[in-house]
Amino acid sequence: MGFDIKWERIQDILVAIVLGRIDGSNSEEFHRALDAGLQSDDRTLLLDFGRVAYISSAGLRVCLAMARQFNDPDKRFGLCAASDPVLEVFTISGFDKIISIYQTRDAAIDEMNSQ
Repeated sequence: MGFDIKWERIQDILVAIVLGRIDGSNSEEFHRALDAGLQSDDRTLLLDFGRVAYISSAGLRVCLAMARQFNDPDKRFGLCAASDPVLEVFTISGFDKIISIYQTRDAAIDEMNSQ
């Protein structure tokens, strides 16, 4: 099983709703899909991981690359709704210190809009 991305815009936040698994076999495709969904004027990207079943270190690298792409004072990046096993991968790797992680999409949107 691979992944799929559904896109939504909530206010000025671009939300990528990710479904499936992200691993070494599809991480480059995942990165290209995220890049393709972005427009040059997008300032905020939220990855909704509520339906991500698994992420490997290759998937983490894509998240880090996206975080770097949005590492600017007027840009914001984060992920939300990750399951406990997926969240554990971010925590063990220390990526939870680099990437803003929110429990729910609503919490992420509220926080991102207040920044």
